[in-house]
Amino acid sequence: MTTTYSVPEISCGHCKTTIEAAVAGLDGIDDVQVDIEAKTVTVAGGDDTAVVTAIEDAGYDVVR
Repeated sequence: MTTTYSVPEISCGHCKTTIEAAVAGLDGIDDVQVDIEAKTVTVAGGDDTAVVTAIEDAGYDVVR
């Protein structure tokens, strides 16, 4: 399953790298892509709650 999260605070390559590293380390993640311009994080696999927590723990708010 692929889920896209809105993360309005994404603004640069550092944000992209930080979020991708935080999410990629979770169990069951097949792929994670951060789109700086769209301010989204698209994740294949993993647990929704764990993904949101990882993004938030990295310092970014997920808007639902």
